[in-house]
Amino acid sequence: MQPNGTSVQEVLARSLSTLLREDIAVTGAGRTDAGVHARMMVAHFESAAEVDCGQLVYKLNKLLPRDVAVSAVTPVADDMHARFSATARTYHYYVHTRKDAFLEGRSWMVTFPLDFGRMNEAAAVLREYEDFTSFSKVDTDAKTNLCRITEARWDSVNFCATDQAPVWRFTVTANRFLRNMVRAIVGTLIEVGRGRMTVEDFRQVIECRDRSQAGESVPACGLYLWDIRYDRP
Repeated sequence: MQPNGTSVQEVLARSLSTLLREDIAVTGAGRTDAGVHARMMVAHFESAAEVDCGQLVYKLNKLLPRDVAVSAVTPVADDMHARFSATARTYHYYVHTRKDAFLEGRSWMVTFPLDFGRMNEAAAVLREYEDFTSFSKVDTDAKTNLCRITEARWDSVNFCATDQAPVWRFTVTANRFLRNMVRAIVGTLIEVGRGRMTVEDFRQVIECRDRSQAGESVPACGLYLWDIRYDRP
């Protein structure tokens, strides 16, 4: 919920409350910064009503605004939690290297050459560490900066059905992420790709646990929450 604007959580809770005729509180699997996309998001709610899941999906999508869609509603155990029961999350970050109107607002355009091979060498280093203080916003309410990254790589992809601009995608999977973590990691990898930082420098940035030593956070437009996984349905 936002005091100064309309949020996905707000419109979803309001629509559920209207359809189920009771006050519904929605808890999401996480939060995304303004401008960040969510291909997938999971949320949970509790209701005393008898719910026909298929019909609820249909009615929700009729009631929700055009830019919010519900894919499925599934009954879960009482102790399932959209945020805390998640075992892994995957983010994608997209960059393109030539102006393309179809990618505006969906990917970040870089105007300088990048060595993606070297960036992949640095990305592989991430799996060796657990403390990512260097890539976290300061003064957050996180109780720990420890995360387990299991996947981190760059690859070339077709995106938005256009071949006018080469598009590169950074994929990163972890059990949890810190605030601004992915955008800070990408910004630091960009420094490696530009030749301003070596792979060993990248390693030292992680080890120093100092946000000021890492690269700038890249723009939100290229970041997507892509997948959230749970050990049980």
